[in-house]
Amino acid sequence: MADASAPDTSVTAPAPIADLPSGDPIPSSAAPANAPKRKPLPLGALLAALPSNADSFLTRLEKCLSTPAGIDTVMLFLCYTSKFGSAALAALSRSALQRSAREWIALVSTLPRGTTVLFASAAASPKAAAAGVGAGAAGTAARALALSKKLGALSGLLSEARMILRLWALLGMYFWARKLVRQTFSSKPANANEKATTNGSVGPTKLETAVEYLRLALCITFQSLENGAYLSGRGILSWTPAQQGQAYKWSARFWAAYVGIEIGRLFAERFDSSSHSGFATKSAAEKTEWTKKTARQLAWAPLTVHWGSEKGLVSDMTVGLLASIPGVIQMRDLWASTA
Repeated sequence: MADASAPDTSVTAPAPIADLPSGDPIPSSAAPANAPKRKPLPLGALLAALPSNADSFLTRLEKCLSTPAGIDTVMLFLCYTSKFGSAALAALSRSALQRSAREWIALVSTLPRGTTVLFASAAASPKAAAAGVGAGAAGTAARALALSKKLGALSGLLSEARMILRLWALLGMYFWARKLVRQTFSSKPANANEKATTNGSVGPTKLETAVEYLRLALCITFQSLENGAYLSGRGILSWTPAQQGQAYKWSARFWAAYVGIEIGRLFAERFDSSSHSGFATKSAAEKTEWTKKTARQLAWAPLTVHWGSEKGLVSDMTVGLLASIPGVIQMRDLWASTA
């Protein structure tokens, strides 16, 4: 099924759904209070300076992996960049092998009549494939194909690991629902366009509250379907393979509806000029955050439709490329938070 990211519930929900308590305490990676502070380096500079800055890089990486939300973000980033790399290498190496084969055939056609040509099987191994084609580039292409398979296996492993992590997402949705219900009964807007005030704070309109309940219902539904399908695939529940396939598809479709609402909400916020809190009055940081949220949802939108369709709509390379967008955005924010 769709390899979803945790829905953004920051508007009215407490913490991100993926940010759930871990089973065991994780040792703190914070430096002692009297330790001298070092100026943090950007991720690119740290990678360029390895191994001299390996300790600094690993310290920040450990901080990224110190919460469930951080672990999910790192896995999201690696999962889809690996998937894109796998698909790109496979496409390039297949093209190189075909080109080398054509060149070899052209060379054979120039041999004198009566020359015996022996063909070796290319399916035995990458080395055999290189020997069969008989070109230096074929060996490189075969090694690229082997790397492509490894990256594809890594992507699949990380996708399943993220799915296991999301098994607990319903717990976060319970607290989201509890807060939403409390908020509903503690504030009473006069009408759909007028916001109520409770203890000096501005409450949501009836429309905003209705949209929030719809978002919650969609999240609970798609997560329940995904959990049921995955657990059935592992023999814990009793859904048939056909039921599992339908559950995965409908899970993606409910997620697609959620993404559609998010895009609509973000663009309504962008073009809202009816209040003093419109987009034009936001700070540069708030506008940047809006841009990142919008880019993430626009990247997920075609993928939710792809995963929810019967036969799929795009290639693995496109899936990897689009899903890498939210992965890169979230990874950059996570990395910056560890400075």
